[in-house]
Amino acid sequence: VRASTRVSEFVKSKTNDELLDYYLFTDGTHLTNLGILWIGRRFHRAKLLFAPAIQFIKFDENGEKVNKLVWDDYTLNPKELIQAVWSEIPDWKEGIEIKDGIFRKRIANYDEVVVRELIANALVHRPYTIRGDIFINLFPERLEVHNPGPFPIGVTETNILHQSVQRNPHLAKVFYDLNLMEKEGSGYDLIFKTLLSAGKPVPEPRESADRVRVTIRKRIVNQDIINFIDKANQEFQLNTKELISLGLIAQHGALTAIEMSKVLGLQVDETVRNWLGKLVEFGLVNMKGKTKGTTYYIDSDLLRKLDFKGKTTLRKIEPHRLKELILEDLRIYGKSSIGDIHNRIGKEIHLRSIRSQISNLIAEGLISKQGEKKGTKYLLTKIAQKKTNRQ
Repeated sequence: VRASTRVSEFVKSKTNDELLDYYLFTDGTHLTNLGILWIGRRFHRAKLLFAPAIQFIKFDENGEKVNKLVWDDYTLNPKELIQAVWSEIPDWKEGIEIKDGIFRKRIANYDEVVVRELIANALVHRPYTIRGDIFINLFPERLEVHNPGPFPIGVTETNILHQSVQRNPHLAKVFYDLNLMEKEGSGYDLIFKTLLSAGKPVPEPRESADRVRVTIRKRIVNQDIINFIDKANQEFQLNTKELISLGLIAQHGALTAIEMSKVLGLQVDETVRNWLGKLVEFGLVNMKGKTKGTTYYIDSDLLRKLDFKGKTTLRKIEPHRLKELILEDLRIYGKSSIGDIHNRIGKEIHLRSIRSQISNLIAEGLISKQGEKKGTKYLLTKIAQKKTNRQ
C-alpha cells in the first residue's frame, strides 16, 4: 500500500495497526472476514463461509478437457490468486506476429491486462453469500470467465461499460489501492480499449440465473486496424473513449449514431459525440447525415495506407524522449505546474502526452506532486535527483 501511487500520503503515514483498521481488516483485536481473506492464515481462510476458489479448464476442438488447474486450498490471498492464474497457465504466452512496416509486432491471444482485469472483477464482484467457484474456460477460439451469482442490481449486459454498482465496496477499495483493478465503472473501459486496439471483438457479457459469463474472442477482425489505431494514438494521444470509438468504427466499417449507442450501451443523457471526442476534427473519422441518422465511417484508403500526417515533428516525439524532456525541465526550473512544463517544452506537443508521461514518471518514483487540482505542482524526487547527479 505504501508503494502505491493511488494512496494518499496521509494514508501511507499511518502505522501498520492503523492501516489494518483503515482498510477494515480488524475489529478491535480480531481480524474481520475481509482481513482474513487478505492476511489471514490458510486455516482461518478455509473457515470463511464461501472463500473464493478458481478453476481453469482447457478444452480441445471436440470439447474434450485437455488440462485442468485448480486453486482451492485457501493458501493464497486475492492478489496472490491473480498472480498464480497468470503465471501458472502456459497458454497465456501464446500469440501471433503481424507485420508492422519492416518490423514484426506480437499480439497475444489474450492480453495480460484483459485477463487480470477479468479475474479481479470476478473476485471483487462475486457475491460472498453463495457457493460457487470462478471458472476460466479456454477453448480453441475463445476464453470464458464464469462468475457465480448475477450482476449487481442495476448492472445489465448492455450497460456494463457505464454502470457502477459496488457489491463489495471495501474489497473493491483494497483492489484499487493495490493497483489490481481499475475503479468500478472503468474496468470494462480498459478491457474494451485493449481488445479494440488489438483488432479484436469487444467482450460479450451474458447473465443467467446463477452466474455471469464473459466471453473474449481470440480472432483478430482486421490486422490493418491494429497498426492504424497504434499510429493514430501515437499521433494524437487519444483518450479511452476516442480509442474505443475509433476501434468500433474501424471494425464495422461504418456505424450510425443509433448503432454506436447500442454497442456502447449509452445512457439517455449521453451522446455519441461525447465518445467521438476529437476524432472528426483530427480527420480520423468522417461523418454524413444528421442527428440519429448520422453515419460515422473511416476512409478505406486512410485505414489501409496509414497516410495521415502530423502538423509538427514534436507531436511524434517518442515517449522515452518526452520523459527525458520533462525530467530535464524540472531539474532546471524546479517545482512547476503542468501548464508551465507544457509551455517550456513546446505547445505543439499534446497536453495529453505530457500528462500521460508525468503519470508514468510518478509511478516510476521519479516525480512527486504537491497540491490538488489547479494548484498541483510537480517536482523531482530524491531518486531522480541522484540519477541526474550521477549523469
